[in-house]
Amino acid sequence: MESSVTISVRASSYYSSHFSVSPSTTPKRRLYSHKTHYSSFSFRSLNSMHSDSKSISSINPKYSRFSCSAVAFSPSPTTELVGGKLQHLINEFQSLPGSIDRVKRVLHYASILPPFPDSSRIDSNRVMGCTAQVWLDAQLDHYGKMRFLTDSDSEITRGFCACLLSVLEGAAPEEVLSVKTEDLAALKVGLPGGERSRVNTWHNVLVSMQKRTKKLVAEREGKKPFDPFPSLVITSEGIQAKGSYAEAQARYLLPDESKVQELVNLLKEKKIGVVAHFYMDPEVQGVLTAAQKHWPHIHISDSLVMADSAVKMAKDGCKFITVLGVDFMSENVRAILDQAGFEEVGVYRMSKERIGCSLADAASSPAYMNYLEAASGSPHSLHVVYINTSLETKAYAHELVPTITCTSSNVVQTILQAFAQIPDLNVWYGPDSYMGDNLAKLIQQMTLMTDDEIAEVHPAHNRDTIRALLSRLHYYQDGTCIVHHLFGYEVVDRINEIYCDAFLTAHLEVPGEMFSLAMEAKRREWG
Repeated sequence: MESSVTISVRASSYYSSHFSVSPSTTPKRRLYSHKTHYSSFSFRSLNSMHSDSKSISSINPKYSRFSCSAVAFSPSPTTELVGGKLQHLINEFQSLPGSIDRVKRVLHYASILPPFPDSSRIDSNRVMGCTAQVWLDAQLDHYGKMRFLTDSDSEITRGFCACLLSVLEGAAPEEVLSVKTEDLAALKVGLPGGERSRVNTWHNVLVSMQKRTKKLVAEREGKKPFDPFPSLVITSEGIQAKGSYAEAQARYLLPDESKVQELVNLLKEKKIGVVAHFYMDPEVQGVLTAAQKHWPHIHISDSLVMADSAVKMAKDGCKFITVLGVDFMSENVRAILDQAGFEEVGVYRMSKERIGCSLADAASSPAYMNYLEAASGSPHSLHVVYINTSLETKAYAHELVPTITCTSSNVVQTILQAFAQIPDLNVWYGPDSYMGDNLAKLIQQMTLMTDDEIAEVHPAHNRDTIRALLSRLHYYQDGTCIVHHLFGYEVVDRINEIYCDAFLTAHLEVPGEMFSLAMEAKRREWG
């Protein structure tokens, strides 16, 4: 049953709203037997009518006057689809002439947001990633419809939450899951200088609603909500392992002290330094990390820093360096030590057998040699080669075309600096195809940034210079790290399904679909 309610509202353009409701038209409410009680409500389009006579806003600019109509109804299966509600909301906001009017309307929505119980203001109900504190509670009612309660310590954010509730409260789960952040863009609601944080709020509250919806549906159907990635959750109270692989990792964090001491004694006696790559098994890293407390000449890092650390160890008196990594890492350590004048320091590999790398193999293939030949025939060419290649490849490449070695942490700055220094330069990057494609996408995204934002990345560039260099950035098309190749569509789908509200980071070597996901998170300042 629906009852019409006429509301006269004075909405403060800042933090308060006042309204009166006729006693004869009190909205009907019905409470659920949930842990948190939900009042049934619905928002209709609130079409404001500004008075041509003297209004409150003309007397006090802090207030504007609205005459609004709303509808409340008792809980029953929804008759208005989410798409229709969303279009009503869009029409309402698009009818307002200026941004300040839309902000006032958001503040009005904040004033009619149902109360949020203090008992539900708990960490598990927090919506992460918003600039303000936001709470969300969700239930699936006996009609199979979603019921939400939200609140925030920011009035603007409360308004955004209320707008979302006006669309999704009482909707079927599949309707909740069908809404995208892009669908809300037509509302054109933001604050000067604060547009990014506003987009964050829309997105993060929406995806949290959708994540809770999936979980509640799975629980009702007797299914396990999701199978999480193996992970170590680190809190002030300690470390919690999730998944059998993570449990194995956690055990290695506290290795056998007698084994650790045995290793330390040997390293001290022989004056051996150890450099290890992050990719080493957790068992090895656990022992090394524990041993490092007693013998400082142990370092775990990426491939480039491994060589720099080896030089420091040699300066501190180490006679030998053991390299725990693939062959090109041992080669790099040897070459950098020789360059630093430590030819007498011995370098040892993990195994007598070859320890290969798929990227290093790709760079030594005939196809890559043809790529370099093409680069040598192009004017003003520079070859930027990823460090994950053999010394032989680097040396041969430099014979064909000037070559600079980079790693993932400095490749963007290396390429931008080269373009800044040499007019009409052609950069040929290789051999990692995923990284090359992601670099092209990243630099393409820079064309959408302001000149000031670009200057923060590299002071010698602006939008014009970035646009000009795009056609002169080339990358090899057939080189892949077999490890990073695993982080493709299947993993992206699981992240979207399970971790849609998580902070995301991605390596430049991952497939494009994963990199795009992280870039989207970065645009929301949540990645």
